[in-house]
Amino acid sequence: MAVKKSPRAATPTDEQRFLKGYDASRFYRPSVAVDVALVTAVEGELATLVITRTEHPFKGFQALPGGFLREAEGLDEAAARQLQTKTGLSGVYLEQLYTFGDVGRDPRTRVVTVAYYALVDGNRFRKATAGKDAITATVRVPWEGETGGPVELVDATGRPLRLAFDHDDVIGMAIKRLRGKLDYAPIGFQLLGDTFTLLELQRVHETVLGRPVNKDSFRRRMLASGQLDATGRSQRGVDHRPAELYRFARRSAV
Repeated sequence: MAVKKSPRAATPTDEQRFLKGYDASRFYRPSVAVDVALVTAVEGELATLVITRTEHPFKGFQALPGGFLREAEGLDEAAARQLQTKTGLSGVYLEQLYTFGDVGRDPRTRVVTVAYYALVDGNRFRKATAGKDAITATVRVPWEGETGGPVELVDATGRPLRLAFDHDDVIGMAIKRLRGKLDYAPIGFQLLGDTFTLLELQRVHETVLGRPVNKDSFRRRMLASGQLDATGRSQRGVDHRPAELYRFARRSAV
């Protein structure tokens, strides 16, 4: 038996009438973009990937992978799309970082960018640098601890790169965030392969922090953290005593 709708249910609500007559053009609407700082640790250095811009503004400068938000697209979806389109990487750890909205950050128009950072191990990072306009850049951090601020990027020859927009601030914010979370979140594991030694994990922590850590206390803390599972295997093909291999227990997320 069909249920007869009441006249009241068919009557538009006050909110429906409001939305039907709403004029969005009454308010200023800036453009929205996403930018992704792809970070890895390679041979004791932090590295990121930048793309040489082939169009104005900042033609010939380097920029993070990024672009404008589509009309029917969420921010996380846009960041994943830009990362995949610009670097070929997908399925990597991706976290929203900060919103950059200084009035003059983009000379074209008012552009607010929602920045993300992505973490990958060295092997996956190297696969992402195949594009002809992509440059692997070493990150030089001029401040200690979680002071924060812009950073400098240099290419393989040590030549400083010219960064477009405020992307030196974006990368600096990513490094500050990583340093701040390293002691209580398993960020270091995101920068390693599936298996690793305790020494490799220690070196990742030292690379992110920009300073050495005590070997013995680090090992004790990591083994007691519950974040490591012993694989029962050791390194192979090394010219020293093989170290035991571990894997991230994946009982928590960044």
